[in-house]
Amino acid sequence: MRSPVAFLLPALVAASPVAQVVGNDGWANVPNPQQIQILSARFSGSGCPQGSVSTSISPDKTVITFGFDRFQVFIGPGTSILDRTKNCQLHLTLQYPSGFQFAVLDSTYHGYAQLEQGVTGQFYSTYYFSQDAAATTTTSTSLHGGGIWEHGQVYTKTDKIPTASYIWAPCGAQGMLNINNRISLSSTNASASGLITDDDATFAFTQQLNIGWRACR
Repeated sequence: MRSPVAFLLPALVAASPVAQVVGNDGWANVPNPQQIQILSARFSGSGCPQGSVSTSISPDKTVITFGFDRFQVFIGPGTSILDRTKNCQLHLTLQYPSGFQFAVLDSTYHGYAQLEQGVTGQFYSTYYFSQDAAATTTTSTSLHGGGIWEHGQVYTKTDKIPTASYIWAPCGAQGMLNINNRISLSSTNASASGLITDDDATFAFTQQLNIGWRACR
């Protein structure tokens, strides 16, 4: 029996550029999907140290999957304060026709959490492009322990980016999209804890990015 802990567990992340029509102001023009490619993918952060992440890119370079072994946070008796928060930043270099630019419209995560009464989990995602790092948009989801979370529960985090918060890739042939995911736990009950398991396929989780395109202005 392991020491009881509480956690939010990202296991898999898949990013899929999907061309969408987002409005009636000229966005209907989308590039040829065959001209959109993921050239490279990197990662950094305490939640994804070297050797703990597997990466797979589809043959057409339009879908990428990350597998995480150590992106987990814990709280409760017998755990360290350092286990309470971790982050993993993904860096995706995309190639696309020079006459277009894109923005992330929404992103959906599925995961698993086991949180006793008094424990709160926070999941933050920040999106930005390296070419304009000052322009960011951040979403967050909170999970409050007890109730359905007492014995473990699958959860869904859906990021719907407001139109006013769209961040557009630079006009040009390449753009580096960064997604910084951070998960953390806090507690008002020193004895609150949970039990983690990451060996069941039920707990695997995915993220899909939906991307909108527009002609450069």
